[in-house]
Amino acid sequence: MTGNDEREPPQNPWAKPNQPDPTRHPQESPWDRARKNRGGGPAPDLDDLLQRARENLGNPFGNGMHALALMLLALLALWFASGIYVLQPSENGVIQRFGKYERTQEQPGLGYHLPWPVETLTKVNVSLDRRVQIGFVDSRASGQRQDIADESLMLTADANIVDIDVVVLWNISNAEEFVFNIRAPEETIKRVAESAIREIVGQTRLQPIITQGRDQVAARIQTLMQSVLDGYDSGVSVRQVLIQEATVPPDVLQAYNDVAAARQDAERFQNEATIYRNDIIPKARGQAIGILQDAEAYKQDVIARAKGDAQRFASILEAYRTGKDVTRDRLYIETMQRVLSQAQRIVVDQKDGSAGVVPILPLDTLRAKTAAPEKPAQ
Repeated sequence: MTGNDEREPPQNPWAKPNQPDPTRHPQESPWDRARKNRGGGPAPDLDDLLQRARENLGNPFGNGMHALALMLLALLALWFASGIYVLQPSENGVIQRFGKYERTQEQPGLGYHLPWPVETLTKVNVSLDRRVQIGFVDSRASGQRQDIADESLMLTADANIVDIDVVVLWNISNAEEFVFNIRAPEETIKRVAESAIREIVGQTRLQPIITQGRDQVAARIQTLMQSVLDGYDSGVSVRQVLIQEATVPPDVLQAYNDVAAARQDAERFQNEATIYRNDIIPKARGQAIGILQDAEAYKQDVIARAKGDAQRFASILEAYRTGKDVTRDRLYIETMQRVLSQAQRIVVDQKDGSAGVVPILPLDTLRAKTAAPEKPAQ
């Protein structure tokens, strides 16, 4: 070897026999050589390309380190990009950092949080009205309603049984409380609703529940449910309680009708008795007042007559002491005048030949007049 000869690069001690040495052309990759072969030679073998790629990645001092770094950077970029999220207008985002509450994103649009597992995002739809059914289940496939007796049969305040179906509409008012303070929300709200319904129905008579009092009963159920859920810090708002149906179960319908008829009869009898009482009591009070007034008038009349008789007797006595004969004659004449003024008088003139007339005395009439009490002198 002369000085003008080019020195060949040293052989790679790690090169395999009968395999090209990648270190001899460090700037030429297998893909570059494949590109060259595409222009002037046959297409490279796929197995050969895979083998060369494995060799390059396995060389800590070659192109493998560069490719691995690029892959790691790409994965890191994807990891950071995984924290990008989009909130819809109806959603709130609850962000946790290592499982602990960090913040709540309420504004819709694009947002970012640190990638998992540093921070996690829980999207909560706060505008959707959800519903819970108590006492029945709607079958959307068949369009029929299936009754659930264990939930719908309840006891009222007047010891009657009512079959009641209720729908509760609710939504989420506080995303943070809803995520952290309530577990199995559908089941929890259903149990709270069933408990509230049984309590209110147990305090109410049957008639208002199955007639015009449904709205008042539903409002009381809603108030009680909201109070219980607020005590749980559940972040749930009860929007509305609807009583879909409230009837008497068929098994006890006949007994209920009998009781209702008896109750109506009792109310009718009570009303009739009240009307009779309102009619007879004023009459009796009026009669009592009239009797009292008559008695008082009779009392005053008797007293006045007694006083008058006493004064008359005293005056007659005084006159009699003054003139006995005159007073005696006057008393006789007044007495005869008083007696004869009430007697029936018949005058028969015997001078006209009526001597043969035999008078027929009306003994019955005279006896009746004689038996009648004499009217006291005024």
